[in-house]
Amino acid sequence: MAYIMVDIESDGPIPGDFSMISFGAVLVDEQLDKTFYGTLKPISDKFIPEALAVSEFSREEVLVFDDPKQVMINFKAWIEETCQSRPIFISDNNGFDWMFICWYFHHFLGENPFGHSSYNLGSLYKGLVKDTFKTFKHLRKTTHTHNPVDDAQGNAEALLILKSDYGLKIRF
Repeated sequence: MAYIMVDIESDGPIPGDFSMISFGAVLVDEQLDKTFYGTLKPISDKFIPEALAVSEFSREEVLVFDDPKQVMINFKAWIEETCQSRPIFISDNNGFDWMFICWYFHHFLGENPFGHSSYNLGSLYKGLVKDTFKTFKHLRKTTHTHNPVDDAQGNAEALLILKSDYGLKIRF
């Protein structure tokens, strides 16, 4: 299996009514050198200024981002080129990140190359340390900047540490 760590930025809480404006993905392996970055033009006139501000993009900037369908076509092609086996979606907050990626794949391409399931990095960590109040975020090496590639990179680094230092049985 090929684990793809994903992070997204949006201008609101749900896909369809609001837009995914950028996302990053990293193939989880020892090198962490295979990445994807997409910026997507909004699909809706609705946006929440505070949500958009997290990404540090203005509404004017995102309005000239790339066509969402083409970005999803490019992402699917990257997944197919990068993964030698079944791609597995994993993220820090898969309830949020998965919701957008899954919706965009199905809406624009009619399919999702990740299938119907995803993994949550935080839940993996909580299970390993047997404490639902603990967070893995101290394991990141790359600073969490809200640039989705940086954030996916830091989360991928944490997953590698879960394997090497915490005994997580996982194959990349």
